[in-house]
Amino acid sequence: MAEDKKKKATKTKKSNAKGVDPSQAQQPGFAIEKLYLKDASVEVPNAPEIFTNREAPKIGIELNNTAKPLADGFYDVSLQVTVTSKQDDKVAFLVEVTQSGIFQINNIPEEGLEMVLAITCPNILFPYAREAVSDMVTKSGFQPVLLNPINFENLYLQQKQQQTQEQNKND
Repeated sequence: MAEDKKKKATKTKKSNAKGVDPSQAQQPGFAIEKLYLKDASVEVPNAPEIFTNREAPKIGIELNNTAKPLADGFYDVSLQVTVTSKQDDKVAFLVEVTQSGIFQINNIPEEGLEMVLAITCPNILFPYAREAVSDMVTKSGFQPVLLNPINFENLYLQQKQQQTQEQNKND
């Protein structure tokens, strides 16, 4: 009787050539393959004079998100963060960080894939980019810049709304 159970267990495990249950093969899948710092730079164009200026800096932040397909089901997603600090009309520092990741995404419909690449992946990458920006600013001799959390879903929806409005104007 114990042997019968073992035989049944081995039979159910070998349901297809890859050893994967066919019902699971069609399930949506998401995995982080690799997270990496693709590019980082810091400029302090007005050093050392800028360190004597006691005026509160004005901080500007720009975000850019790109995604490109690699092999079947693999995508390279990059989040570029540019932080510019100005005192008066002089640039105190300029920090650019491109945090990237390779993600495996399977069995997600095209409309859902766009959302995963524009919302889920940047949400994963952002804390790493935030840390790199803060470290670089501090190592440059300035007070740390702690970027506030970003709602990538809101940004995505705003972008879609703008695209719809532009299409309606062109029609």
